[in-house]
Amino acid sequence: MHAVLDTSLSSPAVSAQLRAFLDDRAPATPCLVLDLDAVRANYRALRAALPEAAVFYAVKANPAPEVVRALVAEGSSFDVASTGEIDLCLAQGAAAASLSYGNPIKKAADIGYAHARGVRRFTFDSDGDLANLAEHAPGARVWCRFLVDAPESGTPFGRKFGCAPEMAVRLLARARDLGLDADGACFHVGSQHVDPAAWVAGITQAARIARELAERGVPTRSLNLGGGFPTGYRCPAPPLADHAAAIRAAVAEHFGTGVELLIEPGRAVVATAGVIRSEVVLVSRKDDADEHRWVYLDIGRYSGLAETENEYIAYRLRTAHPATPDGPVIIAGPTCDGDDVLYQHTPYRLPLALRAGDHVDILDAGAYTASYSSVSFNGFPPLPTLFVG
Repeated sequence: MHAVLDTSLSSPAVSAQLRAFLDDRAPATPCLVLDLDAVRANYRALRAALPEAAVFYAVKANPAPEVVRALVAEGSSFDVASTGEIDLCLAQGAAAASLSYGNPIKKAADIGYAHARGVRRFTFDSDGDLANLAEHAPGARVWCRFLVDAPESGTPFGRKFGCAPEMAVRLLARARDLGLDADGACFHVGSQHVDPAAWVAGITQAARIARELAERGVPTRSLNLGGGFPTGYRCPAPPLADHAAAIRAAVAEHFGTGVELLIEPGRAVVATAGVIRSEVVLVSRKDDADEHRWVYLDIGRYSGLAETENEYIAYRLRTAHPATPDGPVIIAGPTCDGDDVLYQHTPYRLPLALRAGDHVDILDAGAYTASYSSVSFNGFPPLPTLFVG
């Protein structure tokens, strides 16, 4: 029986069929094992919590063809960030009409390619991208992404995406003049956002944008709420119902009825469906007087755990040893890079019995892991993904 560390956490346990796969198959490490039944269940939970919103799965969270194919069968639409993701979704049976090119940073040639393949929804946040859309995707439906202040996200975007709300009004009016279908505004509160009020702030600002556009004779019909719905890792996250309730109340207050809602979840669909099985390479100390052990795993920041940068995401860990006695550890990856340290400020404790060759399972790791894995840094291969369900 695997002992669970941080047992007070609310994140779901590993599914029985996923655990059986790990125990029976003993796959080579490191690897990500993904439970497709859990992916389907998470998607259905989102649909049930916010049935008035169309779901556009953010493919970047986990672009495995098996995941996309399962979500096509569930009726999902898809938020794509590149021509590669467009080709992936179409190859797995998604209809072009179900794709939204949500990356506001794209080449003119990529816009033309997407339009030629049938994509008719695009997001932009600048004059240059708008001009390219008018030229290479005539008549397309477009959202303008605006900046929203949402400082509590686990991995904030800063100012890379979006424009000032006042600029969004001008750009959407310009989009109409250029022959595009000005669908409305969109925003993203930042990945792994645990405060339901963040969506309220964005909806309030989006309503102001819609009103100003209406005064200019530019009606809009939709609101894209983006992603950011959180997963409980070491720290619990508010339930999805809390976020849905906040969104529903804010939309009713500021938009009333009749507005088309869209969401772009990624992490909320796939995170809890995946477990990374890793192996301990070495356990050592830097000083005989230091109680902290260094635990080196065969996976690190460059082979799938990029979200441990700045220790933003603190995963739950599971070992085959009893949880106690334990002691404090610093956890690092296997590469010859001094930055390949996962946790040295976030307090982790691991069993004193832990030795080289033992397995450490990294829970809730289905999102932004395999898709972040490097091609072959230091000669380590990319993180493979295996499937159950």
